[in-house]
Amino acid sequence: MRVLYNILFVVFFCLSAPYYFWKMWRRGNWQAGFKQRFGRYDDLTPADPKRPALWLHAVSVGEVNICAQVIRELRQRAPQYRIIVSTTTSTGMGELHKRLPEGVEKVYYPIDFLPFVKRALDRIQPVAVALIEAEIWPNFLWELQRRQIPHFLVNARVSERSYRGYRKYGFLFASLFGSFQGVGAQNEEDSVRLREIGCQPEAVHVFGNLKFDAVHLPTKRPIDVPAMLASVGLKPGAPVLLGGSTFPGEEKILGDIFIRLRAQHPDLFLVLVPRHFERAHVAVEELTSLGLKVTCRSDLNGTVTPPACDCLIVNTTGELVYFYEHATVVFVGKSLNAKGGQSPIEPAALGKAMTFGPNMQNFSSIVRGFLNAKGAVQAADAAELERVLSDLLANPEKREELGRNALAVVHQNQGATQRTIDMLLGHTGIGSR
Repeated sequence: MRVLYNILFVVFFCLSAPYYFWKMWRRGNWQAGFKQRFGRYDDLTPADPKRPALWLHAVSVGEVNICAQVIRELRQRAPQYRIIVSTTTSTGMGELHKRLPEGVEKVYYPIDFLPFVKRALDRIQPVAVALIEAEIWPNFLWELQRRQIPHFLVNARVSERSYRGYRKYGFLFASLFGSFQGVGAQNEEDSVRLREIGCQPEAVHVFGNLKFDAVHLPTKRPIDVPAMLASVGLKPGAPVLLGGSTFPGEEKILGDIFIRLRAQHPDLFLVLVPRHFERAHVAVEELTSLGLKVTCRSDLNGTVTPPACDCLIVNTTGELVYFYEHATVVFVGKSLNAKGGQSPIEPAALGKAMTFGPNMQNFSSIVRGFLNAKGAVQAADAAELERVLSDLLANPEKREELGRNALAVVHQNQGATQRTIDMLLGHTGIGSR
């Protein structure tokens, strides 16, 4: 099996590499850390037996936020450990540098080819590895098994699509999942799926979702959102409709709805934050074609005062939560024109009135919690979304009730970080050090 996997991996890697390298080039700054993707961590501090290394892997931006809070707790409770964090994407790396403290080393996760994996593990020599959520690469896990390095799944969830895939290819994945010494599942449904795809029953624990603990706004905000909005024409007290983590097609839908809503709310302002910032130019073109005046967030860094506009496109990373803070009503993206949805926890933790479309499959249990507590409104389609937004903009009491209920759900679900740290440090060979 392992020989076949490595043969097929090389074939598919050679075929897909041009596309992925093109994506890296398009995002820019691809040279930084490029060698690390091949397990070459030349700038990394050499392994030191006196400071054993814990390796945490956070795929991209969302996992980085979780990783940051885990590290804060780890450094307080286990300061003797050296912490190394890896990520897969350049945006994730940018967030690692923004959010993680000095002394935490940041690297790119190695491509899952056995020589690269071995080189990376030889250099880091971790005493334990924790994967945030679930990114399963066979060579990496096989090599951890061979070296008898304890490894854990943190904040684990299994979508319906992933579940079907793991079950279908159980001959490959069952033993990989079975090798985890500890698994922190987000909810009971995920814990059942994790056992069914191979995790040892005694290793799986329901800890809740770490994202409920993740929203920590610094006392001093890194950006001045009110000043930015005022600079592009937002009037004091004017309502703000914010579309967060939007996907293709959703920006245009929100633009159409926004134009009609302004008939009842003339001061209404639109802020859109595409999930992938490199798509911002497409959103600008679509909204401009509707007759809207649009400004991009990246144009607000200079000394020149931008012209007044109807809509601000946030084409930067890691700033969505700061714009959520000043929204009147929030639409959670990837839920109308795409499937899966984005996390509704951040706006909820800020007590915001929020709505989303019908496709929130990746957060189904979380969404149920908010809907059952009347902490969010789900719209079946674009037409219903417009009615929901119109109703919320016209009813401040209803907005306040939604936000209050959503915040209560967040508070009820906090504490997963402590439980996760207990699992990591309580495992034989780690907590006893």
